[in-house]
Amino acid sequence: MKKLSLFIMAIAIAISANAQSYNVGTSNTRTDYFGNRNTTHRNQYGQTTGTSVSSTDYFGVTTTTHRDNNGHTIGTSTSSTDCFGNTITTHRDSYGNTAGTAISTTDNFGNTNTLYSNSFGQSIGSSYTTTDYFGNTTSVHRNQYGYTQGISTSSVDCFGNRTTQQRSDDADISIWTW
Repeated sequence: MKKLSLFIMAIAIAISANAQSYNVGTSNTRTDYFGNRNTTHRNQYGQTTGTSVSSTDYFGVTTTTHRDNNGHTIGTSTSSTDCFGNTITTHRDSYGNTAGTAISTTDNFGNTNTLYSNSFGQSIGSSYTTTDYFGNTTSVHRNQYGYTQGISTSSVDCFGNRTTQQRSDDADISIWTW
């Protein structure tokens, strides 16, 4: 039994060592003097695929406008925090129709669990984010079946600009799906 366990563990290590991870895009976020966040999204070739501009109002509601690489608005996201500290984000398409929601909860250790739903309320995936001592984050993205689709790692430079690197086992995954 012990030999079988070691054999299975060796196979698992060999498989994971041979698994490829593809760069599927990056996002660079800059915060201006007024606290607005401007994010540029790029694909694995460094080409700009879109932008997101976020602003937060007096009541703590954050509105993000997403645009494609031609500057056309492709959707908006509105985030607010409820009395329990959960963040609820509603995504809408360019016509204002609800495209999906995300509900984020943070545990006592500062880790964030986000559940994603489509416009019908069906689960379409989740993300689990951990933050280290330096403010760098690692997010593991899973589909509705619990399979890992990608990993995002994010770091902040001395100017407060955040760079996020998205990686996936599938080279065709788009960062827009996360």
